[in-house]
Amino acid sequence: MDHLSAVPPGASSSEGAPGDGLSDLLKRAARADTEAFAVFYDQTSSRAFGLAVRVVRDRAQAEEVTQEAFLEVWRNAGRYDSSRGSAIGWLLTIVHRKAVDRCRSAEAASRRETSYHQDNQSVDHDATAEAVETSMEARRVRTALTALTQVQREALELAYFGGYTHTEVASMLDLPVGTAKTRIRDGLIRMRDALGVAAS
Repeated sequence: MDHLSAVPPGASSSEGAPGDGLSDLLKRAARADTEAFAVFYDQTSSRAFGLAVRVVRDRAQAEEVTQEAFLEVWRNAGRYDSSRGSAIGWLLTIVHRKAVDRCRSAEAASRRETSYHQDNQSVDHDATAEAVETSMEARRVRTALTALTQVQREALELAYFGGYTHTEVASMLDLPVGTAKTRIRDGLIRMRDALGVAAS
């Protein structure tokens, strides 16, 4: 598949408006239609690359993340369910997950490089307690995310993990801005309830 050999530097050759057309392209790609997948790639690659850059903050790494994401989309196009969210949202969720995984791998490598020095230093009790508390809080947040609907999680991940504005989220998900804001707000309320945080 020649169109996967290189990721364009942030701009696709034929940008198209997201919508039902992308879902149809994915359905055709699931039947091994390479032409449909090429069109899907052309219409979404710049947004996928933009999200990857925002997360990994390195263009070369972002290009690799984007290519890996599109390979996964090609292999798993048959798993896309249009009733659970938009095609662009599904793609960007995959991109975000792979970008986060890339960041975590880099952080793990960095920790391994400094582990010798850390092992030879006394550990402050307060620092250990703080690390445990942070880990527990992250686990609670991940659990709370599972309580959201697919569309709420999709919007929240773009807004808070991807760093996009409400207007950008609306554009990416092909929604009115008001609808995007509602999904984000409702998602935050459900997360707050799942975490047991009192309303302010």
